[in-house]
Amino acid sequence: MAIVAGLVAPAAKPLGLSGARRRQHRGRWRVAAAAAAEVDLKALGSAIDKKDSQEARQALDELKELGWAKRWSSQPYMSRRTTSLRELTNLGIKNAENLAIPSVRNDAAFLFTVVGTTGFLAVLAGQLPGDWGFFVPYLTGSISLVVLAIGSISPGLLQVAIGSFSAVFPDYQERIARHEAAHFLVAYLTGLPILGYSLDIGKEHVNLVDDQLQKLLYSGQLDQKEVDRLAVISMAGLAAEGLEYDKVVGQSADLFTLQRFLNRTKPPLGKAQQQNLTRWAVLIAASLLKNNKAAHDALVSAMSQKATVLGCIEAIENAS
Repeated sequence: MAIVAGLVAPAAKPLGLSGARRRQHRGRWRVAAAAAAEVDLKALGSAIDKKDSQEARQALDELKELGWAKRWSSQPYMSRRTTSLRELTNLGIKNAENLAIPSVRNDAAFLFTVVGTTGFLAVLAGQLPGDWGFFVPYLTGSISLVVLAIGSISPGLLQVAIGSFSAVFPDYQERIARHEAAHFLVAYLTGLPILGYSLDIGKEHVNLVDDQLQKLLYSGQLDQKEVDRLAVISMAGLAAEGLEYDKVVGQSADLFTLQRFLNRTKPPLGKAQQQNLTRWAVLIAASLLKNNKAAHDALVSAMSQKATVLGCIEAIENAS
């Protein structure tokens, strides 16, 4: 990792050069130095392409030492504390008391559309002559019953259809981008590199790969510090939606991920401790997003345009 710098030396100073002229020359030197200095991101790009978290972390650490990756791992560890709903509300989280309640907006809209459409078609089909006027409405109406049965027995099978249908909401794509960008940014700020992401409907995620962390997860030996950091990252998407919208839609997957982490902690946490940890994690994540709003907005824009992971990191670091 290196900085390629080529300084343009000023011309020799003649005798009797005024103070204003000297300041002008010094200013030109600084401008030339800043313009010529470029950071080599090839090592970081290579590590990301190889999905090598250790190399990516090392490359980012070196870039931070060189003064470029200033936001990387910039958030110091903060131990958890008792957190109230009032604190979340005061921070700007809308309807904080309902954050953990899974949203049924997309499910309800999908169900109402299926039932309404099939019912309407069944009524129209009833006007067909002869036996067609009996069998077609019957078959059309049974579609709703089949959908309800699948939703009751194996709701996961409907998630792709529900996710695709959710795209009809004007705010859905923006929600996805803002949600996933929050996970990306908070992970970056707390020192965990993101090596991939997707905003495709039904496949929304950020790829958090860390070999050491995976070993701790599989062994069930996550300590409090790691649990706290993972909790903040997990709740970042929920926090981003809570700051922007009256109702959070994408919290179910985040809460499931957090619960998976909590199930592997030692010593295990009680229900009251888990609830408090969730609130505290939302508070910290929301604080980070508000304090780094320019970086979050820049990252949302970059991810919406399907920028590479390296391009997303550049967007974070170049945000004013």
